[in-house]
Amino acid sequence: MARPPEAIVQQIQSLRATIELHNYRYYALNEPTIPDAEFDRLLRQLIQLEQQYPELITPGSPTQRVGAAPLAAFAPFTHRTPMLSLNNAFEREEVEAFDRRIGEALAIDRIEYSVEPKFDGLAVSLIYQQGQFAAGATRGDGYTGEDITHNLRTIRSIPLRLPLDAPPEYLEVRGEVMILKADFAQLNQNQQQKGEKVFANSRNAAAGSLRQLDPNITAQRKLTFFAYGIGVLEPPSPTLKRQSDVMAYLVAQHFPVAQEQRVVKGVSGLLDSYQWMAEQREQLPYDIDGVVYKVNDLADQTKLGFVSRAPRFAIAHKFPAQEAVTELLGIDVQVGRTGTLTPVARLAPVFVGGVTVTNATLHNEDEIKRKQIMISDHVIVRRAGDVIPEIVSVIPEQRPSNATPFVMPDHCPVCGSRAVRLPGETITRCTGGLFCPAQRKQAILHFASRRAMDIEGLGEKLVDQLVDQAVIRTPADLYKLGIAALSQLERMADKSANNVVRAIEQSKQTTLARFIYALGIRHVGETTAKDLARHFGQLDPLMAMNAEQLQQVQDIGPVVAESIVDFFAEPHNREVIEQLRAAGVHWDEYQGESISETNPRVHGKTFVLTGTLPNLAREAAKALIEQSGGKVTNSVSAKTHYVVVGADPGSKYQKAVELGIAILDEAGLLALLG
Repeated sequence: MARPPEAIVQQIQSLRATIELHNYRYYALNEPTIPDAEFDRLLRQLIQLEQQYPELITPGSPTQRVGAAPLAAFAPFTHRTPMLSLNNAFEREEVEAFDRRIGEALAIDRIEYSVEPKFDGLAVSLIYQQGQFAAGATRGDGYTGEDITHNLRTIRSIPLRLPLDAPPEYLEVRGEVMILKADFAQLNQNQQQKGEKVFANSRNAAAGSLRQLDPNITAQRKLTFFAYGIGVLEPPSPTLKRQSDVMAYLVAQHFPVAQEQRVVKGVSGLLDSYQWMAEQREQLPYDIDGVVYKVNDLADQTKLGFVSRAPRFAIAHKFPAQEAVTELLGIDVQVGRTGTLTPVARLAPVFVGGVTVTNATLHNEDEIKRKQIMISDHVIVRRAGDVIPEIVSVIPEQRPSNATPFVMPDHCPVCGSRAVRLPGETITRCTGGLFCPAQRKQAILHFASRRAMDIEGLGEKLVDQLVDQAVIRTPADLYKLGIAALSQLERMADKSANNVVRAIEQSKQTTLARFIYALGIRHVGETTAKDLARHFGQLDPLMAMNAEQLQQVQDIGPVVAESIVDFFAEPHNREVIEQLRAAGVHWDEYQGESISETNPRVHGKTFVLTGTLPNLAREAAKALIEQSGGKVTNSVSAKTHYVVVGADPGSKYQKAVELGIAILDEAGLLALLG
């Protein structure tokens, strides 16, 4: 027999070394650096080569074993029956081939199968002696695992005693330890708050938690166990004839099992179950990465037996990979409708989650730094369900020498305005809100809204048309619109166009507070705009203020002050403001804070309105209070000065009574206002 080509020998040796390295990282260290799909690809490649050259198969090949050797920190545990892994199927044809092999081996036309989700956790074995939980272990290499009894005792879903008057002498239950999605999110949030490393996925979190040398740490991680089979039962039970019987038996012993398990017949039943499980995947409380098919009849399972590393009677039908490895070609910065600068990864095309992915969100600058992402890195990309793809992590050992760090731009890539990041925020924003093309629609819609310039008829669909057809670029362009231009647009007859033009014309006469609010300055809402208008009385002094001066205004702190300064520091914004003034937008101006001098009883006081007043509408009462220097809020607190009560006041009245806050009726309010 001719010796296999040396290139093949070297390729097999290289694959074995790589797979063993990743086995060690995955099973022993719980720090995988490649996604499961990439590992599966490497293993399948090795299996195919060994099938072509069987003379090169060795007992130490990764194809002949399941996992990795146990950690030295835990005592070894020898399994009485090997805990072997499952062969995988990825395509419909592979499932059909599996069913065909089973049918031929058993001489049965239509096989009955037990179907259950393939958990993405850590496989463990639980030993019960005389009904008492006695020991537990990881799968390890399939033959010898790690004794983690003390840690398993901390998992509340694992029964410590079987609810039987006559329990079996010896019972080995097999299942999966994992962290539910909600608990995983909370765990990572806690890790971040403590400044500790976050987990890449729930499987790593479960494995890392289960291998803690201190059981107290394990107990804090909210691990969950689900049973999926029995390894040993002594004495054997004559009633357990099917896998479905086994699952029912486990439920009776108070073991949690997957509610999605079912019994089906034939390959059509398998494929239908796979489709159904894929549709349920995102709604499940735990992570799964496929579906497990088992011949339901236990006697038939025994007949079929095992191959070297897996049972013949079962197979795992894997979902399309949600993670894949690719190269980060570059990082672009996109500008959102509100001016948010978002870094987006430009990727070498990769098939993941059932689609070809070329871009992935990077969220913000801090996230890039936390994950230590550099341009030209090899990265792990994840796409779960319909979620926008994201980079999970980098593969440090594959970082090229020409990799470069990302630097967030200090100017907007769309309009060139300054980009700033306010204290306490993770987001960088463009300051050219009135000018930036990326923000046009949002800026114009906000400018025309009811509480701003109140331009009736200028809704989202009309603004979309005006911007998309380049009729307007900034809010100032609204005041150049004519009936002829508007009537040419979709669903805009002469009458509708005339109404919009009239509303635009009427909006020219406004108030300083409305105009400030209409500018869309970050953190400047309606109330803050009123405070600014009341304090300064004129626009030009406001535009000239620095951050320290702005903080002298009621309720304005450093973040709001910086946002105002940044907005008015942008020449583009000032240009649009001057264009608006030139178009005829105007308001009454005064010296500022003049009202407070005439009504000190109201100035700076906080009011809450509740119930129906006899004569004043809620908005009218609010306006009167604000005109006199007061502030109206929605909730009652210790900082509230007055609660104005009308008919059917509700809980706000009761809270005011409890807190001892002064209560006014309509007459009392009017008397206070003078």
